[in-house]
Amino acid sequence: MSPLLGLADSARSAVLAQLGKEAEGLGLWWILIAIGVLVALVVLAVIISFFNLWIQALAANARVTFIELIGMKFRRVNSALVVELRITARQAGIDLPVRSLEAHYLALGGRGVGEKYLPIVVRSLITSHKAGLKIESRDLEAFQLANGDVTVVVNALVAAHKAGLDVTLAQLQAHYLARGRVEKVVNALIAARRAGIPLDFQRAAAIDLAGRDVEDAVHTSVNPKVIDCPRPSPGKDTVAGVAKDGIEVKAKARVTVRANLDRLIGGATEETIIARVGEGIVTTIGSSASHKEVLENPDRISKVVLEKGLDAGTAFEILSIDIADVDIGANIGARLQTDQAEADKKVAQAKAEERKALALAEEQEMKARTQEMRARVVAAEAEIPLAIAEAFRSGHLGIMDYYRLRNIQADTAMRQAIGGTPEGGTPSAPGGQP
Repeated sequence: MSPLLGLADSARSAVLAQLGKEAEGLGLWWILIAIGVLVALVVLAVIISFFNLWIQALAANARVTFIELIGMKFRRVNSALVVELRITARQAGIDLPVRSLEAHYLALGGRGVGEKYLPIVVRSLITSHKAGLKIESRDLEAFQLANGDVTVVVNALVAAHKAGLDVTLAQLQAHYLARGRVEKVVNALIAARRAGIPLDFQRAAAIDLAGRDVEDAVHTSVNPKVIDCPRPSPGKDTVAGVAKDGIEVKAKARVTVRANLDRLIGGATEETIIARVGEGIVTTIGSSASHKEVLENPDRISKVVLEKGLDAGTAFEILSIDIADVDIGANIGARLQTDQAEADKKVAQAKAEERKALALAEEQEMKARTQEMRARVVAAEAEIPLAIAEAFRSGHLGIMDYYRLRNIQADTAMRQAIGGTPEGGTPSAPGGQP
């Protein structure tokens, strides 16, 4: 019995081991199947999410691979915008690679900035392509990264091309980056070409960079402009001059000028023309013997002023100077004479006051001297009694002599009382007694 039981146990163990190995193989297969299903689901989800963009590109003959779409997803690129722009360009006959659009999108700064500026490059390429210009996308992309306005430059290039001008994209880009006004330069070149005025791009760009309005300068060369002299301003609308007879003459002139492109760089502006013409008008009026001469021949002013060559060193050429209005002002000569007479009067009054002050000072000085002399007289009179007393003691004066002296003094006092006491009062009696 025991051998048989051992064989049975061995057989059972072998069967169980075989069943375990088969179960382990089945579990590994199930794991592999699950992983495969998961990968298939992920791929299916990706295909579903990008299928719409892929089918749009395929239908427009602007093929985009799923790998490119997935790569843009991982790099956080707006794949819908890139595909849309590629389709738009393809429909216009331009083949823009996805990698080129994606690279410029990322170079602009990614989301936010890329959505704003990337379509501008594509629209500009389409515009130039429709106009018959061949422009590389990398040229516009590099210009945009340099903070250039792609739309302005491309529109200017298209306008120049349509007008038959020999202007390149590089010239316009360089002028724009130098803070030049590209549109005005191109418009000036077109106007100059139509008018038969010799003007090339380098010269027009130099004028623009010098701060002058080259477009307005070309228009002024074709259609001369009229400058009022003086410029109308509150309280002053005429140039005033005084003739030799003292009468003020007011004149208003209109100067017709044409821009001189050869002197536009470094030439003086309209203000210099106005100042020179005003100076010429004042000089001409001032050299006239009478205001009647100016009123009789107002064209004499314009002739004299034109002969002086006032446009030298300016950016303009003076074609004509027309006197629009002449009027009589105040009598400046009479006013000046009146003012001079008033000034002479004030000077004379000042001198009279000065003499009066000197006289008063001299009078006060004489009064002071009179008082001084009077004080000396009083001092001398005070010594008379002493002299009389000394005469009595020495026997040189008798009593009768003294009474005769007193009588004379009394008669003198009576006469002074009758005729009026003179300044200084009545002299006192000798010895201070009555």
